[in-house]
Amino acid sequence: MSNNENAQILVVDDEERMRNLLKKVLMRQNFYVDTASNGIAALRKVEEHPFDIIIADVRMPEMNGMEVLAAVKKTRPDIYMIIMTAFGSIDSAVEAMKKGAYDYITKPFKMSEISVVVEKALEEKRLREEVESLRKEVRIKYKFDNIIGKSKAMQEVFDLIRRVARSSSTVLIYGKSGTGKELVAKAVHFNSPRRDKPSVSVNCAAIPDTLLESELFGHVRGAFTGAIATKKGLFEEANGGTVFLDEIGNVSPSMQVKLLRVLQEREIRRVGGAETFKIDIRLMAASNESLEEAVKRGDFREDLFYRLNVITITLPDLKDRQDDILLLANHFLIKYSQGERRAKSISREAGNLLLKHDWPGNVRELENVIERAIALGDHEEISVEDLPDNIRNAGRGPTQNDILSEDVTIKELEKSYIAKILKKTRGHKIRAARILGIDRRTLYRKLDKYNIEY
Repeated sequence: MSNNENAQILVVDDEERMRNLLKKVLMRQNFYVDTASNGIAALRKVEEHPFDIIIADVRMPEMNGMEVLAAVKKTRPDIYMIIMTAFGSIDSAVEAMKKGAYDYITKPFKMSEISVVVEKALEEKRLREEVESLRKEVRIKYKFDNIIGKSKAMQEVFDLIRRVARSSSTVLIYGKSGTGKELVAKAVHFNSPRRDKPSVSVNCAAIPDTLLESELFGHVRGAFTGAIATKKGLFEEANGGTVFLDEIGNVSPSMQVKLLRVLQEREIRRVGGAETFKIDIRLMAASNESLEEAVKRGDFREDLFYRLNVITITLPDLKDRQDDILLLANHFLIKYSQGERRAKSISREAGNLLLKHDWPGNVRELENVIERAIALGDHEEISVEDLPDNIRNAGRGPTQNDILSEDVTIKELEKSYIAKILKKTRGHKIRAARILGIDRRTLYRKLDKYNIEY
């Protein structure tokens, strides 16, 4: 339903003059319009045609507009209904809205008025359909089947995720950088009863403590310099859904106290405010180090640790998932072999080197390696030469080709390499930053530093 020509409207009114007039006006706007003289005829037509909107009069013999509304809502809740009512029957229009009508319009009305109401209804319907389509895509993306791993270690993780998803218990996820902690958190959320509610993620290590409090709890106007308006925090925004706090071990002692209150009282208070708000969220947290060890060092509150440590999921390092390395590599090969990038396979020699690598950056590092190989290579097969030096040269000493000319500085090498990657990615800075192993802001700083224009 991308334009008016696709939209189908049914006009229901026992007055022939009104039916014909509305049909004529709406057809001028390129809508497909059908009519029915009573409610019973309208319901027969609804069974046969995929109408988007029904415009129905309230007062009709045999079956009135309210009865049509009730019947349509049972069988076709996706149809938007607009009720027409006489000037003195506003109460019935309000009742119709309560029962699910999109809007009402009082007779007599200008034809331009009904056109505006129809356009608004169609726009809202389009937006709802887009949102639902995106929700379906997200659910598919985070299905358990789409988390890749056939190794025993990952199968145990999958089994635990399935069981955890059914509950609302707090979950603590352990894993080194790049092991997929956020992916697991999303999988838990989108396979849980909260799947249709918001899911928000926050990297606690990436946000200064003062900003993190405002980000999570919100603030009232005037709470601090720059707080020009009251703002909801992510806890409020995610009410009914899930909040995932990545790298929770990095939060300060004062923030730990505030998070403990959220878990204990299930309520929050905005920065600078006095009012408290009850919230219903499932909290999931992640850390790349043992919080139990952090408790022993005095860096993390013991009471908060026990509140978080209800269900623990530990993700294995990629080097401990040998059976998954080539499986993941081929998944990323398919993901990034789009358009003019022709790579279709990985050579046996290159595959052997991938298996021998320790993968300190885990799955994220492997993804970057495959993306880089596709961006820089121009063959249908990823070969040893397409892999980074640290993987290609593993296990053998430096050769003559590895020795750099003393006339070339590190800065010149870096500038040349960044320019080469940007050329290969056709100026796509986000993709270039991933291949280079740096964040986008760092890339922009280097582009300014070396005066590289793309």
